[in-house]
Amino acid sequence: MRALIALLLILLPTAAFAHTGHGDTAGFIHGFMHPVGGLDHVLAMLAVGVFAYVLGGRALWLVPLSFVAMMAVGFLLGVGRVDVPFVELGIALSSVVIGGAAALGRPLPVAAASALVGVFAIFHGHAHGAEMPAAASGLEYAAGFIAATALLHLIGIGAALGVARLVGKMGRPIAQVAGGLFALGGLGVLAGWL
Repeated sequence: MRALIALLLILLPTAAFAHTGHGDTAGFIHGFMHPVGGLDHVLAMLAVGVFAYVLGGRALWLVPLSFVAMMAVGFLLGVGRVDVPFVELGIALSSVVIGGAAALGRPLPVAAASALVGVFAIFHGHAHGAEMPAAASGLEYAAGFIAATALLHLIGIGAALGVARLVGKMGRPIAQVAGGLFALGGLGVLAGWL
């Protein structure tokens, strides 16, 4: 885990090269910047991490892993130009539903939680695939958005764990409030306020 975080932090400064006209922007960096470039994506990725924390146990790693795996499936559908209806709506609703599930804090089997995030991951992956630049290497681009997504999940989990360390038993309720804020943010995106 520490090695992955260190690698991502080492690669983060190269994000400065993501401006068009300054070298190759169609590979890893372009893919990395796609999920962090939209509030709807960021809210959903952080919500997945907080949701995993609220569920705890095996969900802490299986829920984010399910999201990433199904996002790859969605990416292949997008690259293959397979039509998935309501992609933008699905992306916007993802933070509402996943954040709302975290806010409720109800026990949920890991398989059900994984399926829930997996459905929304298909929309996110499809958007990445459909919007991939023609000159991009699919493998490098996919590695970029997968790394960014995993990093955002880790930030959500890490922030929840960090708060829990500071406040003890109040960590879970605070994470649930954060889930509610992600849901409200998703509603703001849907309504056009954000």
